[in-house]
Amino acid sequence: MVSMFILLLNPTKCSKIGYMNIKILCVGKIKEKFYTQAIDEYLKRLSKYCSVKVIEVADEKTSENASDTEISIIKNKEGERLLKQINDKDFVIGLAILGKQLDSVEFSKYIENLGIQGNSSIAFVIGGSLGLADEVLNRCQFQISFSKMTFPHQLMRVVLLEQIYRAMRIMKNEPYHK
Repeated sequence: MVSMFILLLNPTKCSKIGYMNIKILCVGKIKEKFYTQAIDEYLKRLSKYCSVKVIEVADEKTSENASDTEISIIKNKEGERLLKQINDKDFVIGLAILGKQLDSVEFSKYIENLGIQGNSSIAFVIGGSLGLADEVLNRCQFQISFSKMTFPHQLMRVVLLEQIYRAMRIMKNEPYHK
């Protein structure tokens, strides 16, 4: 009992949280070679620490002057596709501009604590160019924001994978760039 208490008080010292299965659920396909190369590199690096699967769902065409109703319909269609990829065992983290901002160490501790609590299957959800539907946001147990700025959703895949990689290195007490 004492060791469990220490483990929960100081999760960064935990050497084994079990093997994590991570899904990155995203809207749309990436066509740019420089993004796909970066994604492939981080997937290769992460294979040492966990299982990561990127799942793309189809995006909807959006006109530049879409009405609020059209935007809602598009987000809901994309949201339905995303929700079909989430199972009951997944701990769902949505990337949302209004989510909580964490630094890299806090993010690492958060992921590690999920593993300690028995959440070995994590699904990160990245919306399309219009963001995530309310139904998807409601399914998320946590929402994270990487900035108050808006980024292309293709670039967010690279940024998210890099931060997951950094989190794994922090958990293992391996060097990383500060």
